[in-house]
Amino acid sequence: MTIGLTFDCANAAVMAAFWKLALGYEDEPPPPPFATREEWLASFDLPEDDEGGGAWLHDPTGVGPRLSLLEVPEPKTAKNRLHLDIRVSGQGTDEERWARVLDRVAVLTEAGARTLWVAEGHHVVMADPEGNEFCVC
Repeated sequence: MTIGLTFDCANAAVMAAFWKLALGYEDEPPPPPFATREEWLASFDLPEDDEGGGAWLHDPTGVGPRLSLLEVPEPKTAKNRLHLDIRVSGQGTDEERWARVLDRVAVLTEAGARTLWVAEGHHVVMADPEGNEFCVC
């Protein structure tokens, strides 16, 4: 068994770009025998007015869960009941680890995330471009 995570979103392309940068993920190829995601989606009996886009991402190392980003018409209205932790790897002192966390926070801020709360020396709670909470630790 494996785990996949699905995010509802307003703009799958923006969210895919952000999460690929945040996690080092790549676009997931369509399942065989389909040559494209469009061909795969056409194989389902979806309503004609269903124009919702999507993006499917995977960890190229095969370790992390698959991410699906599905466009929905309704906005996010509440705090997540589940969030991702982005764990900064590496060895060293607490100060060195915290510096790596802050470096990653800076990269993600540049990519459209915002800081919600800082637990100094331990983790930073952030929100992605559509407001989904996650931690960098």
